[in-house]
Amino acid sequence: MKRFAIVGHVAETGGTFSLNDLPGSGGRMDVLCRCVNSSLFLSHDLRRDVECYLVLCGEPDPEKTILFRGSGVRHLSPDERSSAAFIKKALSIPCGDEFRESTPGVYVRRGGLSRLLAEIPFAVLDEAGEDLRRVPELPENYLLSDHQNFTPAEEEAIAGAARYSVGPRSLHADHAITVLLNEIDRRESGWV
Repeated sequence: MKRFAIVGHVAETGGTFSLNDLPGSGGRMDVLCRCVNSSLFLSHDLRRDVECYLVLCGEPDPEKTILFRGSGVRHLSPDERSSAAFIKKALSIPCGDEFRESTPGVYVRRGGLSRLLAEIPFAVLDEAGEDLRRVPELPENYLLSDHQNFTPAEEEAIAGAARYSVGPRSLHADHAITVLLNEIDRRESGWV
């Protein structure tokens, strides 16, 4: 199982954002939706062995985490609006400390990055990290930030994590996921 976690620093947590204004009213929800799509979609199929965690840190509610599980997702289309509609639906249901399914393969719970890090060991995708193409064995779990850098508190929480880079230039989070998955696909299929 491959896992991606993306921190949405200003991503709206109440589910009241407009599907017509994901960058504004959603707190850059568009960035997170693109990460969901990059994590899960193949041409005419889904990656069934991938989970994508969205850590929403914006207003008005406390932090929430939304999980897209590739093996269970149904009726998701490869566009930002479709992913956003699933996120909005998840945020509309009451949630507690355990994941609650809102639609097939999509779950929501209270809690943010510190809780997720306590449960799953993540490597960090970071342009200053080690070149992943020079690493003999890649980890399965990766943490990324949205359009903002990790906060000092987040940096402290991930201080001991391995850091990998997908290349010499800084990429958008969704592009970094695509490049990483391409490298994993190449290795798994024997193309390397």
